[in-house]
Amino acid sequence: MALPDLATTADLTDRGIDITDTALISAMLAAASSSVRNAAGSPILQATSTVALTAWGETLLDLPGPPIQSVTAVTFDGTAVTDYKLANGRLWRRRRWGNESEPFEVVVTMTHGLLDVPADIVDLVCNLTSAAASAATAGETFDPRVFMERIDDYTIQYQQGEQSVASILDLPAAARRRLAARFGGGAAVVQYR
Repeated sequence: MALPDLATTADLTDRGIDITDTALISAMLAAASSSVRNAAGSPILQATSTVALTAWGETLLDLPGPPIQSVTAVTFDGTAVTDYKLANGRLWRRRRWGNESEPFEVVVTMTHGLLDVPADIVDLVCNLTSAAASAATAGETFDPRVFMERIDDYTIQYQQGEQSVASILDLPAAARRRLAARFGGGAAVVQYR
């Protein structure tokens, strides 16, 4: 099931962005939303997800994609368990989640995320959508490696290291780290329903 976009055509219109090519705008909104979600490691908007975590004997397991609203099912190495408690976005169990000498799989079905997309995330998605749509409409070939280009005494400077990106919708490493820290990304497996 596809998740809703993190911005709308109304958000684009409010920013003066041309939305007449509806197919292009729809595709770019979906791609920009996906890029931001991937960087965050979370759906951001409230969703029901199933995550698979590896436990090494902890009493508390961190759940990704805060805020965690509720947990509806938990299996511990394939067996359903109910002796857990949700405590500040973490899953607590008195008997611990396994032991320190071997990994155990904990699969959690939970409802998590925000009811509304934060304004800065809406703006980020709108900016990415606008840039990608403008480049596609103008027929420009975007070279994501270019950091700076000068006309007089022509100079071109390329991005290097972690600032490099693969496409116009790709976020630099620093932005990806900030989103992951903010939205708690990092589960081994996430399935959205």
